[in-house]
Amino acid sequence: MPLYEHVFIARQDLSNAQAEGLVEHFSTVLSDNGGKVVESEYWGVKTMAYKINKNRKGHYAFLKTDAPSAAVQEMERLMRLHDDVMRVLTIKVDAHGDGPSVQMQKRDERDRDDRGDRGGFGDRGPRPDRGDRGDRGPRPDRAPRA
Repeated sequence: MPLYEHVFIARQDLSNAQAEGLVEHFSTVLSDNGGKVVESEYWGVKTMAYKINKNRKGHYAFLKTDAPSAAVQEMERLMRLHDDVMRVLTIKVDAHGDGPSVQMQKRDERDRDDRGDRGGFGDRGPRPDRGDRGDRGPRPDRAPRA
């Protein structure tokens, strides 16, 4: 059977249990139609780049499935009809990756230090090409304040 990866975004005003319940609901829909969920991940509430249906945040969930196309189409149809689901993305893949998805992996401190000569955010220090604000005189187009 073909392999798929699904990501869906649920409304922000749902509780975590309700959002995880949606994952279970759509997993049963898939299994009832002859497919199976290989792995599921609940990514939590994340801020979106733009508003969707007047929501700035949403509950993100990720599913790895092994299912026939008819089962995937039925699950997508029910997702799009569900009031709590705002967006759905389904991708057909050749193989599922091992381990957790990139969203679930935590960045190690050593990965942040391997950036080359850029350094961290706080150690930039003064920039030689910019003078201190105190060494500039008053703006020529304005009269000094009294």
